[in-house]
Amino acid sequence: MAQSRFVVVGGGTAGWITAFILQDSIKRLNLDAKVSVVESSKIPTVGVGEATTAAFHVFLRHFNIDIFDFMRSCEATYKLGIRHEDWRRKGFTYYGPIDDPHQVVEAPAGAPSDYLNVYAVSVQKPVQDMHLFGPLLERKKAPWTTKPDDSLLALGPFLPAYHFDQALVGKYLKAHSDGVEIVDNVLTGVERHAESGDVTAIVFEDGQKLEGDFFIDATGFRKRLIVGEMQAPWISYQHELPVNRALPFWLPIEEGEEIANYTRAWAQGAGWMWQIPTQFRYGCGYVFSDEFQTPDEAHAEIERVLGRKVEVRGDIQFKIGRLEKAWINNVIAVGLSSNFLEPLESTSIHGTIVQMMMFGGQYLRDPKAMTQAMRDDYNARVGRQVDDFRTFVNTHYLTERDDTPFWREVRANRIHPETKERLARWRTEMPRHEHFPNYLFGLPHMETQLHYPVLDGLGLLDPSVAKAEMARAPKLRSFAKNVHDAMVKEYKQAATKALGHAEFLKGVRERRWN
Repeated sequence: MAQSRFVVVGGGTAGWITAFILQDSIKRLNLDAKVSVVESSKIPTVGVGEATTAAFHVFLRHFNIDIFDFMRSCEATYKLGIRHEDWRRKGFTYYGPIDDPHQVVEAPAGAPSDYLNVYAVSVQKPVQDMHLFGPLLERKKAPWTTKPDDSLLALGPFLPAYHFDQALVGKYLKAHSDGVEIVDNVLTGVERHAESGDVTAIVFEDGQKLEGDFFIDATGFRKRLIVGEMQAPWISYQHELPVNRALPFWLPIEEGEEIANYTRAWAQGAGWMWQIPTQFRYGCGYVFSDEFQTPDEAHAEIERVLGRKVEVRGDIQFKIGRLEKAWINNVIAVGLSSNFLEPLESTSIHGTIVQMMMFGGQYLRDPKAMTQAMRDDYNARVGRQVDDFRTFVNTHYLTERDDTPFWREVRANRIHPETKERLARWRTEMPRHEHFPNYLFGLPHMETQLHYPVLDGLGLLDPSVAKAEMARAPKLRSFAKNVHDAMVKEYKQAATKALGHAEFLKGVRERRWN
């Protein structure tokens, strides 16, 4: 039987993550197959600040990539959470730390999930306070201190996420790939089987062609294979997520300035502004709805709120939503080819990692052995995953703000029915892990650990409901109080010993720790 070829069309972060996971899964399953990545050195990669979730840290560790080497090469910084400014109301800030304090405490027998979150809400203390990453975010600290011999000591077991220059990451992963064939050429055409409709080869501008058995579309917004060839229908989220345009720009990090360890999501008149730190500059942008503002008005608003001139590096128009089917015939779409949401909760790279781990773990076979039933099952699970992303992001728009036409319209008319259903449930019982069905084979998802800081920060949880739940279990309440108070105290003290984020990054660059 001839060796199978899996062709990833498009490099970049999504393409190379896919190649790594595919190559790893092929080895694990002992398949006779090879992986090729097609990318052209003629097409420049646009560098933007990109943020991840802790799934990316797991990815790096799995492939034995030296984290500090990665940080040096990709100008990466830590992301310990998100700073949400002016969402609930102007002048109000809350943090969404990405660590989960429940991981480090052995719960009493029979304790319900999220009991520490429930306790915090019941006594009206910010949920973020009992997270190690909470005080670290407020102080812009790294999750490390140093021992007397200057070696590093981790402040806790929690996994960080990262910010980086996206243009550098694809190159870095490419340089660290093992056994992946790299094809540097420009795709100009596609050949398909007359009867099955499967893609059989891609054709290049120089007339050469590359035959393959299975193709992964990582061509970004172009969706060259999955839409260009397979005509995959699109499900729009435009109604409930109305931002559809972005003006990206860079801001410098001044000498001696502390570097944020969070993604800054700063609500504005017709959308919100992101600021993502790399080691030497902030990748920024204003993502807004052009129903309510022109690009010129958005540019003027950026300069007004920042108090400085900015050089906008483009005007990106996009459609928010997902493919109805991410896998059709022998083509599967990943990254921006598959779906796009505003970058509020770093769902893009996270989604690629989880989807490819799921594909490699549950569906990967010799291409001839993959069935329509497998495609249908994968599509249903990925569709549900991205719909959950949509509902979580949509929840951020349930705010008290009514100071501009955008906020009034979103609050009144753009909240999705599923968002309303979840919030109606959580008005009578506190959110629980069990409220999020596990359909991703245990892989990480947007569950209570990310919902609680957002729901709490927006004032969407009722302390009286939490109080009543705690009152029904006095022993658990007493246990939760002791654990909560000890964590708040311990983590505040830990933050005073933590290295500053800028000092830590400087040490990594100078190889102070290896």
